[in-house]
Amino acid sequence: MGRVVSVEGSQVIAILDDRQAEGESPAPGSPQIGALMKMRTPETVVYGLVTGLSIPDPVNAGGGGEHKIMELELLGEAEGSPETGLRAFQRGVSAHPALGDPVFTTVLEDLSKVYAKPTVSCVRIGAIHQDKSLPAFVLTDDLLGKHFAILGTTGSGKSCAVSLVLRAILSRHNHGHVLLLDPHNEYSRAFGKAAEIVTPADLELPYWLMNFEEIKEIVLSGRKSERESTILSEIVVAAKRLYQREAGDTDVITVDTPIPYRLSDVTRLIDERLGKLDRPEDNAPYLRVKSRLASLQADRRFAFLFPGLQVRDNMAQVLSRLFRIPVDGKPITILDLSGVPSEILNVVVSLLCRMTFDFAMWSDRASPTLLVCEEAHRYASQDSTQGFEPTKRALARIAKEGRKYGVSLCVVSQRPAELAPGMLSQCSTIFALRLSNQKDQEFVRGVLSESAVGLMESLPSLRNAEAIVVGEGVSVPYRVCFDILPDQYRPKSGTASFAKAWDSDPDDGFDIVGATIRRWRRQQRSGAGATKAAAEIDAAPAPPASAANGANGARTSTS
Repeated sequence: MGRVVSVEGSQVIAILDDRQAEGESPAPGSPQIGALMKMRTPETVVYGLVTGLSIPDPVNAGGGGEHKIMELELLGEAEGSPETGLRAFQRGVSAHPALGDPVFTTVLEDLSKVYAKPTVSCVRIGAIHQDKSLPAFVLTDDLLGKHFAILGTTGSGKSCAVSLVLRAILSRHNHGHVLLLDPHNEYSRAFGKAAEIVTPADLELPYWLMNFEEIKEIVLSGRKSERESTILSEIVVAAKRLYQREAGDTDVITVDTPIPYRLSDVTRLIDERLGKLDRPEDNAPYLRVKSRLASLQADRRFAFLFPGLQVRDNMAQVLSRLFRIPVDGKPITILDLSGVPSEILNVVVSLLCRMTFDFAMWSDRASPTLLVCEEAHRYASQDSTQGFEPTKRALARIAKEGRKYGVSLCVVSQRPAELAPGMLSQCSTIFALRLSNQKDQEFVRGVLSESAVGLMESLPSLRNAEAIVVGEGVSVPYRVCFDILPDQYRPKSGTASFAKAWDSDPDDGFDIVGATIRRWRRQQRSGAGATKAAAEIDAAPAPPASAANGANGARTSTS
């Protein structure tokens, strides 16, 4: 193909031979962006990816003296020679090519060696872009043990990539523990019977599991009132002690200890304090707290947090369902957050992320867990004025310390530039689908190693269901064409077809507007968006949030 004219670190520049420079269109075997090339040294064959092609001094068509430049990023080497036989491919280069050394195209034998199936645990996710006959693998332990991110603009196939990667892992390791936070109800059908689907209608996440920052955010509605905050803190601790005393526990507790307490005790303690106040003007903060608690209990949208009159110590049942312990044929929990009121969504995510980390830490890595955070930029924004600070801290703690305790994080986002600093840099494997925003492209390049930056130049031109995969989770960086998901397992993330919908007037016998209004008022979304399902929802009463099992050993008392 050409000869080496510059070597600098992992970057090599070559001038193409005259026979290549003369051709006006790429001939078979001509270099293309992302193609694999090879160079020989005395003891090894060095492989590199084409990251750039240029003509520094172009001349008019038919003119002479024109040079074509090819830029390469070195990937690794194989010891030996084509004549004596090559050993297995290894990342890194022990001997660089010399100036003037020839650059050769690769053949299937070379590609098979570089992209060979790893000897450690791995799963297939697609095919290598350069040769579709070669499968693309990811290393299971390195992918999960060191966090990973799936990034791509809307419509690039990001949700399908998430489903494909998780399905590949869980089909090989069907006793996994995965919690997927689904803010748009996209994934409810992506895993079939292997998924436990949890919606606000059947979710149990009792208020007493929240720490003080979380319960304060809900009760005080974001108001920065020191007096109300102090009142709430003191009364919550007192209510927890009352419940603890009745249960016969003697452990030391704090305002953050996750033990049950009754809201009726909180209200009664507030009334007792009100009766002891001398000045009427001191009543206001107590009355505001009491009024807000009453409204939260009465609002059916918050039923999964404030389930009713019964207070049960069902923490074990809640954790078992969320983290799939035991797995019972369903290694993934999909938590549909689309029906969670927006004013408390960040608090709910904070609680889930914090519980994921705390459970892993106190379980001594007994059940390694993967937390998949869709729309991560919503919860871990770099903008200090956006989001809920405890949510950011919970995610940042998992990103920084989770691998020590067996918690893996999958960050999914279409706006990586809006992620909190350090979030993406903690992900050792990046699946980068098409990114058209310049700021997002630059942000992703900034967190990658120098050897992978060249591959990222093709980010804006990737097709749907294609990605650049770099990092610890792959033997060598590559461009992958993801395997096709069967239609029945594709996430519900496709763009609505206006052309098809507007071709005819809907006349299917269902009261679309009426069913929509009923769901709207009940705050219940239809599972598949069908109006028939809406009618069924309206006909059947919503299951109580506390119907999730009176499990053995659960303590119950009246609120």
